[in-house]
Amino acid sequence: MKKEKIRTTKWDAANHLKTNKDIVEYLEAVLEEGDPGLVAAALGDVARARGMSKIAKAAGLGRESLYKALSAEGNPEFATVLKVIYSLGLKLHVAA
Repeated sequence: MKKEKIRTTKWDAANHLKTNKDIVEYLEAVLEEGDPGLVAAALGDVARARGMSKIAKAAGLGRESLYKALSAEGNPEFATVLKVIYSLGLKLHVAA
């Protein structure tokens, strides 16, 4: 009996972030984890879903530096995070 090869592809969250609701729910779930690296990477996923070049331009940042800052290994400054959030048309708020 011949075994069939299983084909896999890398899962990319950016391919599944189609609506504002998708994006908000994704970011809220990531924020609940409390991991700054995960938050940066998730913002990178959202920026890629919306178009990294477009977001970089709107935030006044270089595309390559934004890719690097919003990677899992990145460590973006808070000012960068805020610029990206606002460029995505999102708002940051605190709730008790």
